[in-house]
Amino acid sequence: MPATKVCSLSELAPDTAKRVEVDGVPIAVVLDSAGTVHAIGDTCTHGDISLSEGFVEDDTLECWAHGSKFSLTTGKPLTLPAYEPVPVYVVTLDGDDVLIDPSVTVPSGAGR
Repeated sequence: MPATKVCSLSELAPDTAKRVEVDGVPIAVVLDSAGTVHAIGDTCTHGDISLSEGFVEDDTLECWAHGSKFSLTTGKPLTLPAYEPVPVYVVTLDGDDVLIDPSVTVPSGAGR
């Protein structure tokens, strides 16, 4: 499946998450304070909560409901109560376009 435009880079605010959906897959797109765009699964593995409603700090996204923090680069939970990772998707930038293919994930723990 080819990568799909999910938003424009100009639509992303630093240190916030934006929820997008590609072929039924909910994804949280984050522009971190260093200017890197990340894409991780938008559903917390602990409580089935939208992560894009959470808090971005450095390279983590924290679930607003129970406080689990997920690495934006590996998808691994860094704090309890979550213990299962979320998927991390490959992000491609084409000018101002942010492209994601939900069928292509970064292997857990590999980072970017």
